[in-house]
Amino acid sequence: MIIFLLLFGLFRTGIADWNPIPSGSMRPTLLEGDVVFVNRLAYDLKVPLTDIIVSHLGEPERGDIVTFSRPGDGTRLIKRVVALPGDLVEMRSKRLFINGSMADYQPKAALMEPDGNAGLSPAMRWREQLSGAAYDIQWYTDTATAPDFGPLRVPRGQFLMLGDNRDRSADSRFFGLVPREKLIGRAERLLVSVAYQHDWSPRFGRFGKSLSSSDN
Repeated sequence: MIIFLLLFGLFRTGIADWNPIPSGSMRPTLLEGDVVFVNRLAYDLKVPLTDIIVSHLGEPERGDIVTFSRPGDGTRLIKRVVALPGDLVEMRSKRLFINGSMADYQPKAALMEPDGNAGLSPAMRWREQLSGAAYDIQWYTDTATAPDFGPLRVPRGQFLMLGDNRDRSADSRFFGLVPREKLIGRAERLLVSVAYQHDWSPRFGRFGKSLSSSDN
């Protein structure tokens, strides 16, 4: 049993892992009650239980959904990579600009979304296309415009992370850029999903769903 637990721990900390989604910061892509599969070998081979990188295995790409340890306190978070090393990034009136070009925004739907206070607020869902990556985001129409930032040049070895639920996400706008060594892995697929905030019913249509921006 001890050997099994040791091997299981090494597997989860060095090869693959799963991550439950506790909040709505990545809506509409990830919902509360989703459980995602995390490939820990997507970017780096690390010494298990540490941030020590043994070898680079791949490069994070714009649009990837990643898990990482938040700089400062090590809290595990899941967000989307928006800006890469060398990018000049800024946000104006909730619109992103990368290297001087604004992302393309196509409206998808107006709807009511959970507002974090046990209620619903009007929101607008958009398709954001950014240098080859395309994915759905949303912001609340009754919420003041998110603070502008930038232009900021992303230094070598660091990344800018944003949640898809732009008005309900504590991300790089608040805690800063994320160093590469803090990346845990790439979230690649939903494993299971249950509506735990309601009746715990399974969301079978979400089981096995790909999280690649090219598939959504």
